[in-house]
Amino acid sequence: MTQVGLGRVDPSPAARPGDPGPLAPGQALAELHAGNHRFVTGAPRHPNQDAGHRAAVADGQHPFAVIVGCSDSRLAAEIIFDRGLGDLFVVRTAGHTVGPEVLGSVEYAVTVLGTPLVVVLGHDSCGAVQAARAAASTGTAPVGHLRAVVDAVVPSLRRAAERGVEDINGIVDIHIAQTVEAMLADSFVLAAEVTAGRCAVVGMSYRLSAGEVRTVAAVPAGFAAAPAVPSATAPAAQDAPTPPPGVTPAAPAAPAAA
Repeated sequence: MTQVGLGRVDPSPAARPGDPGPLAPGQALAELHAGNHRFVTGAPRHPNQDAGHRAAVADGQHPFAVIVGCSDSRLAAEIIFDRGLGDLFVVRTAGHTVGPEVLGSVEYAVTVLGTPLVVVLGHDSCGAVQAARAAASTGTAPVGHLRAVVDAVVPSLRRAAERGVEDINGIVDIHIAQTVEAMLADSFVLAAEVTAGRCAVVGMSYRLSAGEVRTVAAVPAGFAAAPAVPSATAPAAQDAPTPPPGVTPAAPAAPAAA
């Protein structure tokens, strides 16, 4: 085995005994939705968190999803999606802002580890978005490196203003979709993996009080991004913002049977 960058790389991840091999993007997304449903309904399984699995993944990692999430302390991906060690490759910044280090981390997971799904995970009432909106409205730039976070959110504020969206959670949805678009525009490596069908990129919004994730955008076009378990509390379709060019909105979930 060879030590490369962030972790130990297994040149043949599907060759380990008992390993079913890499998941397809749609299968990876279904795993996330299933785990979130368990979390929301209070029936988590806490998979892959025992000592035996800890030992099994010590020599190699094969995460099935990359989570580019907000750093908010209430947005712990392994808990929200009811997963364990070795399942998720998590990169977190305030407001899920994306720079070279974030893109490099995503490219590492997708190309070296063979991860088939990238999720941009935002949440309602995002403090970074609120801070950026406050700075824009007052014309006062924040001090220190916080300005970099605010500057990264400003394009989403402009897009929201162009569409007449003023609600903070509507702006958050636009920012999530904009992040998906920006990642694909700024990373030719990720875009090539998506074009080749080896990877998909999905934007999700998490509801802090309910614990649910809702899909905001998905690439490539036609990717099945609707939750496996329809949510009775999901926002109505007419409230969803229009995604940026090049980003396909998620198909609405089918109504639950009576």
